[in-house]
Amino acid sequence: MIRTTGSRKVALLAVAAVTALSVAACGDDAGSGAGGNGDGEIAAVIKGLDNPFFQGMEDGIDAAATAGDVKVDVQAAADITDTTGQLDKLTQAATKDLGCAIVNPIDGTNLITGLAQLAAKDVPIVNIDSPVDADAAAEVKATPTTYIGTDNTEAGQMAGEHMLELLPDGGDVALIGGIAGDVTSNARLDGFTAGVGDGVTITQTVAANWNREEALNQATTLLRADTDLAGFFVANDDMALGVARAVSDVGREGQVKIISVDGVADGLNGVKDGQISAVVAQYPYAIGEMGVNACRAAMAGDDIPDNVTAPIALVTPENVDDALAAAPAPFQEYTDPFADLVK
Repeated sequence: MIRTTGSRKVALLAVAAVTALSVAACGDDAGSGAGGNGDGEIAAVIKGLDNPFFQGMEDGIDAAATAGDVKVDVQAAADITDTTGQLDKLTQAATKDLGCAIVNPIDGTNLITGLAQLAAKDVPIVNIDSPVDADAAAEVKATPTTYIGTDNTEAGQMAGEHMLELLPDGGDVALIGGIAGDVTSNARLDGFTAGVGDGVTITQTVAANWNREEALNQATTLLRADTDLAGFFVANDDMALGVARAVSDVGREGQVKIISVDGVADGLNGVKDGQISAVVAQYPYAIGEMGVNACRAAMAGDDIPDNVTAPIALVTPENVDDALAAAPAPFQEYTDPFADLVK
C-alpha cells in the first residue's frame, strides 16, 4: 500500500507542512539554504543507539555520507532519557568548524542551548524525526532550516484502518502508548482512534514507556481483565513484541490482532512469524539519508523545502518478505527532494 497524506492513500513521500515549524520558519532568523561552511564537517546528534530504530537512522546517515563523500560525525545519547548528555554532545560539536548540523532531539527543548550556539555561527540546522519546539527555537533565533520526519498521525490512522479490515465485525481493542504525554506516541494513538472511528470499541489506553517488559506486563493485565479483547494497537514494535508475548502466555496467540508502528527488523520478523498482525513501517534509514542530503544542499547554498514527510508503508504477511529483503531501506520507491539538489 502507498498513500499520500491527506488523500487517504499510503504515501511514500510528500512534502508536507508541519504547521508549527512552518510558522516559525517564516521569521527573519530562518533561511532555507542559508549559512554554513560548504567544506565543513557535518555533525549529527541523535537519540540512543540502544534502540534499533536509531541504529537504522545511523546506518542511513553513514550510507548517505559515503555516497556523497562527506564527513559526518554521529554522536548519540546514552538512552531515551539522556537529555543532558545529548545536549552536551551537541554543544561540543558546536565548537567545531561545522558546515551543517543534523539534530534528532529527545524532546522539543533539550537541545535549544546547543542550537543557539549553531545559529550564532550561521550553521544550517537539519531537524529529523522528532521536532524541535518551534517557539523555543524561534526565541533563540535557531529555527531549523528544514524538518524531516514521519507523519505519526497518518501512521496511526493507517494502522486503525487496517485494524478495521482485521476486525470487520468490531470488538474490544486496547491501546498501548510510549511515555505518557509524549508527542509522537500521542499522535500515533490519536491517528489510530481516528482511523477506527466507531468500528471497534477502544477499552483502555495505557503507557508502557517504550519498554517491551512494561508492555508485556500491561498487556497481561488487560488480557486478564477482558477475556474478549480482540486487538491491540501499540505505539512501537518493541512494545508490540512484549504484547505478543502476553497474548501467547494467556493462550490466545493468533486470536488477538496486534498492529504497531516502526518497522524495525524485530518488528518485521514479528510479522513474518505471526507474532504481530501488521506494522506501519517508517524508515529511519531514509530519514537519516535525507538528513545528510539536506545538509549537503544547504551547505551548497541551495533552497530546500522547509518540511518533508518521510515514507511510511503498511507491512503485512503478504508483503513482509519484500520489506525484509530491502531493510533497512524502504521496499518501495520514494522521492528524496534533497537528493535531486546534490546530484
